[in-house]
Amino acid sequence: MPSEKSVFQPDGALFRQAHVSSVEQYKEMYEKSIDRPEEFWGEIAKEFYWETPISRDKFFRYNFDITKGPIFTKWMDGATTNVCYNLLDRNVRNGNGEKIAFYWEGSHPDDYSRLTYKKLLEEVCKFANVLKSKGIRKGDRVAVYMPMILEAVVTMLACTRIGAVHSLVVRFSADSFAERILDCEARVLVTVDGTWRGEKLLQLKAICDQSMIKCAQKGHNVETCVVVSHLDRVTPPQGMQYNSNKTPMTPGRDVYWHDAVPQASASCYPEWMEAEDPLFVLYTSGSTGKPKGVLHTTAGYMLYAATTFKYVFDYKPNDVYWCTADVGWITGHTYAVYGPLANGATSVLVSVKFATGGRKSFGCVPKLSEWFRTVYEGTPFYPDNDRFWVVVDKYKVNQFYTAPTAIRSLMKFDDNLVTKHDLSSLRVLGSVGEPINPEAWHWYYKLVGKERCSIVDTFWQTETGGHVLTTLPGAVPMKPGAAGFPFFGVLPVLLDESGKEIKGEGEGYLVFSRPWPGLMRTLFNNHDRYETTYFTKFPGYYCTGDGARRDADGYLWVTGRVDDMLNVSGHLMSTAEVESILAEHPGVAEAAVVAKPHPVKGECLYCFVTTTASASFDGRLVAALKQTVRERIGPFAQPDVVQEAPALPKTRSGKIMRRILRKIAVNDRDVGDVSTLADSSVVEMLFATRPQGA
Repeated sequence: MPSEKSVFQPDGALFRQAHVSSVEQYKEMYEKSIDRPEEFWGEIAKEFYWETPISRDKFFRYNFDITKGPIFTKWMDGATTNVCYNLLDRNVRNGNGEKIAFYWEGSHPDDYSRLTYKKLLEEVCKFANVLKSKGIRKGDRVAVYMPMILEAVVTMLACTRIGAVHSLVVRFSADSFAERILDCEARVLVTVDGTWRGEKLLQLKAICDQSMIKCAQKGHNVETCVVVSHLDRVTPPQGMQYNSNKTPMTPGRDVYWHDAVPQASASCYPEWMEAEDPLFVLYTSGSTGKPKGVLHTTAGYMLYAATTFKYVFDYKPNDVYWCTADVGWITGHTYAVYGPLANGATSVLVSVKFATGGRKSFGCVPKLSEWFRTVYEGTPFYPDNDRFWVVVDKYKVNQFYTAPTAIRSLMKFDDNLVTKHDLSSLRVLGSVGEPINPEAWHWYYKLVGKERCSIVDTFWQTETGGHVLTTLPGAVPMKPGAAGFPFFGVLPVLLDESGKEIKGEGEGYLVFSRPWPGLMRTLFNNHDRYETTYFTKFPGYYCTGDGARRDADGYLWVTGRVDDMLNVSGHLMSTAEVESILAEHPGVAEAAVVAKPHPVKGECLYCFVTTTASASFDGRLVAALKQTVRERIGPFAQPDVVQEAPALPKTRSGKIMRRILRKIAVNDRDVGDVSTLADSSVVEMLFATRPQGA
């Protein structure tokens, strides 16, 4: 278990001018946000433009208690605004027209560009007019299947400008993408011919064609497909090439971006939207069945994205910020696009992705050592293992936001890959996607941050729209592994199984007793499922599905999904606790733990272990890991099974899908939806290599 006594203070000199520079200031602001939310959020709202002013008597209404009627949340109801106008026009009018909005880096280091706020506004207006010419109006849905390129941002903002609802999808299979197009009934699809992912060519348009065929077979026709010709303008990996003439184009439906956008007008009047009008739909995988279309609305999301970005990253006007998340995920939505632009920020947008595993097909599974070489002796960052630090050095990044899974991967390599670069510009280091284990935290803090930077270990979900638990970099002391405290307007509560509140120190279900502006409003076209999923277990509360514990100092530690808790012989423990202990072994790069039914204990520990490049998975390692867990937690916690896992089933945002690991542990191949996995072939590999008798 992480030591709750390990406390690291923010660097006083570095954060003397922080937006929130003391615990006392944080407490004062937090109390105001809870006791007087209309005043707190009303003051922030004044920074934005409203076509129809906010009515104070309709500022904030909600019902979280399913026994008292339908669940709803409304902020600033009746006011009208436009998110795109506030992100772009407002900044241009405020004198930021020539300020860089985005530095763009391609997969190959030779590919880079930049875009000012003025130029971004022009491009957005042009594409908004193209969408209007295709019949897209307020409320229509636009599906987006694109890599990390500037046109992805342009597409998102063009949709918001005319009131269309965008739904981004990242590298799903044709079947899964079709399912999402059908669910939201998208009329237009925006994609690219293809993209290089390291040395692998991904032909995205061909996947989209398959999806559109599947949609047509079920009675829904995508009317227009806009295609960015991306491959011809970027540098391919050495020895690779692509003939753009091979891109399939269907006459009458498909149109190239470069044929439609340049001649469109660079002026497009914004559609004024009601505060609670839909902004975007983002699909997240449920534990079983159909993916959930999380719906976020206009005004509340805009305010919350802007506010969390400003305070959590302590963003200042001349800073350069980099979030490594793909724009197709909620982290990319809120903290690569909407939050930064709402603050007039300069961001780095990079096509480099963290490699969570190879794309090799496992129709015939090779030996593990052979598979390991195939997947992991290639660099996890292209073209070299220090690509992250090259970018930080090049652009003098001040705030860097990435996932623990990327940090753990970087830890495998020589420290010189970090230290040879000038990272002195860094001030805030962010972590997102899952609780960061203390070993990775210390590496991040000491080697990357030089013990100067504050680490913000942010907890939030697609559903929450933005950070809900975190420390603030200039104010709150850090504890490695702790999420910290609630953000402004957020009221966390710990409940036991019976729904009784746990006050003070303790561990239980993490729920919230009232909404903040950025909370999701519903699931697209399925409000019943929304109420059932989030509000029926504990009436009166939004249930996150995660567990947490509160320590003596009031810090909250997220322990993981509640269904990832282990109950072995009556002893309750979290998977995160065991995983952290396993990861301390020098031969272990990453570990994931699930519960497996046991005839005597009720449940036993089934551990998946990824070794470091220099370690071997053998009987000695297994015995050492079992003994370590036994010594650190107790004899009851000794794992029954330790399986080698050269890769783990992860979403593209880096989250480990433990529900799939539970299926593997019991050899149940009915794993449910795997469309959000970065590499679904990992699942078959793990099934094929289960230890005999496990």
